Amino acid sequence: MKKTYFYAGVSIFCWSTVATTCKILLRELNNIQLLWMNSLIAGLFLLLLNICLGNFKKYKNYKLKDYLIMVAIGIPSTIFYYMFYYAGTDILPASQAFIINYLWPIMSVLFACIILKEKFTAKKLVAIFISFFGVIVVIGGDIDGFNGQMLFGALYCILGAVSYGIFTALNQKMNYNKSMTLMVSYFATFIFTLLINLINGDVFIPDTNQMLGFVWNGVFTVAIANTFWVMALETGKTEKVSNLAYITPFLSLVWTYLFLNEAIKLSSLVGLIIIIFGILIQMKEKK
Repeated sequence: MKKTYFYAGVSIFCWSTVATTCKILLRELNNIQLLWMNSLIAGLFLLLLNICLGNFKKYKNYKLKDYLIMVAIGIPSTIFYYMFYYAGTDILPASQAFIINYLWPIMSVLFACIILKEKFTAKKLVAIFISFFGVIVVIGGDIDGFNGQMLFGALYCILGAVSYGIFTALNQKMNYNKSMTLMVSYFATFIFTLLINLINGDVFIPDTNQMLGFVWNGVFTVAIANTFWVMALETGKTEKVSNLAYITPFLSLVWTYLFLNEAIKLSSLVGLIIIIFGILIQMKEKK
């Protein structure tokens, strides 16, 4: 059990730093540039991981159609999720963007009903409304400085959560190796964003500080965090381990306060609690 908590702890710590590192990198880059380099680093690390795990033996059994399906499964997560989340983080305070983006578990429930044909109940509908009310509380805390840009920032983060919800449903529907699917998807994302950056003239050579940020994002918050989370789920009880994930946004508030000097607002805390309350309602029904 100690191993389980260690694995989960590493994942939670890594995930909680996403808002801070991305906000720092977005001071000099746009969301597509950030996604371009992060996807390259993540893809290369997952390539190394799959070699060490011996997963390439399974590649011989896959056809071109399978690879295209892997890309299609991963696109909502590796392209749209990050593209929208980075865009929202560029506009909003990092803490608010991260909290609003935490709608993704609710979106996973919604798209499980749409894609996987799970039953849509009144309790799930209530959970969705409660979580969205939490988003209103979060952005309502800045009502004095509220403007159209903030609305777009919130919308981008919501679209990111929607994208990840679609990914989780597709990922359950298709039975492919998770590490290989992510690797193929991240390399596809790298090629896609490279083309966009070439067209826009935004290709760049990262400096030392930027490279450190990309390595942290690509290796730790993507590859290591996801791998350790799977290990935690495999060695512990899924319900207990899954509940630990709700520590992540609260810990993220600490990092944004310490490194970005963003005040921890009461509205953000209350909104986050409301969002998580909505998530727990649907989890209780699923149990």
